[in-house]
Amino acid sequence: MPPLDRKLAPKFKQVSTIHFIQPKTKKLDNGIIVHSISGGSQEILKIDFIFKAGVWHQNNPLVAKATNNLLKEGTKNYSAHDIAEGIDQYGAYFQNQVDYDNATLTVYTLSKYLDNVLAFVKEILLSPKFDKDEFNTYRENSLERFKINQEKVSFLARNEFMKQLFGSEFPYGKIAKIEDFKSLSLTEIKEFYHNFYDLSNCEIVVAGNVTDDTFTSLNDCFGSQNIKKELIQIKEQSLTDNVQNKKVHIEKVGALQSAIRIGKLMPNKLHPDYFKLQILSTILGGYFGSRLMKNIREDKGYSYGVGCGLLSLKNAGYFFISTEVGADVTTNALKEIYKEIKLLQTEEVKKDELDLVKNYLLGNLLKSCDGPFKMASLFENVHFYGLNYDFYNNYIATIKNITSKEIIDIANQYFKIETFTEVVAGKIN
Repeated sequence: MPPLDRKLAPKFKQVSTIHFIQPKTKKLDNGIIVHSISGGSQEILKIDFIFKAGVWHQNNPLVAKATNNLLKEGTKNYSAHDIAEGIDQYGAYFQNQVDYDNATLTVYTLSKYLDNVLAFVKEILLSPKFDKDEFNTYRENSLERFKINQEKVSFLARNEFMKQLFGSEFPYGKIAKIEDFKSLSLTEIKEFYHNFYDLSNCEIVVAGNVTDDTFTSLNDCFGSQNIKKELIQIKEQSLTDNVQNKKVHIEKVGALQSAIRIGKLMPNKLHPDYFKLQILSTILGGYFGSRLMKNIREDKGYSYGVGCGLLSLKNAGYFFISTEVGADVTTNALKEIYKEIKLLQTEEVKKDELDLVKNYLLGNLLKSCDGPFKMASLFENVHFYGLNYDFYNNYIATIKNITSKEIIDIANQYFKIETFTEVVAGKIN
């Protein structure tokens, strides 16, 4: 074998096909849907209880997150300490989160302790106490964190960007204020729980060492519970033609850095242009070797990091560019960002760069299929849009076949500079 020439980079080998594990779908005795993705050699399970109970469904800011967080802070039979200790003694791990559309409660557990752990999960989901003292502590702590975050230019820019993008009356654009913490009540939290945490509004996704016994345990624990017969009323609200080409500056006295957010509303993953926009976004600022990173970080030294992304929500989508730069170079950084956007509209991406991005995206997708837990996340990311794995197969086909000409066309269609909203928090020199 000839000696290895370390001056030569390894050859690219493009991903040809990706095998997606198809979920099996069954119903508990009371109709709750369970999707299972079996795989892996370890006796471990990951179970997601997913409710349509995200920010979209709240009438006032903070309610969705507060409800989700307080679920585990004590039940009718256990204190918050009892729950934490009870789950921990079986080597299990419990976490909860809220996004714009859904709320998820996740438990990781060894298969042999599933029944023991589910007993605590059942308490959390079905019998939360919503104790007044726990609520007051949560509200006070959340308010203090909010006050601290308000001193950060990145926090100010992100919140203002969402408000400008969607408008303050649209659920995605309603931003919390200090008075919202003071007006938050235990009554509206209990009402939100009653409306959106009924098991009729839940789907379960279980991944890992899934067997018939896994389903039996879930059915024994939750299948006999009464659920609402009437459908949960899901909010419907159309996004108005909110003006997008705004420039907002939030002055922060004494700030050494400025946080920049630039972006606009974009199609979500239900739109046929979504794949091309993801590729375009990656070229601009979606990986470490992107154009924005090379310019803003490596060449100019304006920032430690800069990036962009295309985010899909259930009822909208948006594109953003985000960075923090020295206050004295804010104007220059903005000029360079817009210059890179303009270049995508006027100059074709060279083959070497396009091949690099294609391989990066395909490799990332392949990595996101590594194991049943990640495969479950892939499934969830499309299932709640009414899509299936064909979404990823179409994405792969688009990555492989897109041309530089198509990238210029999509950049000119969606990246018109005069349509971008710009938010700067800090100082503009």
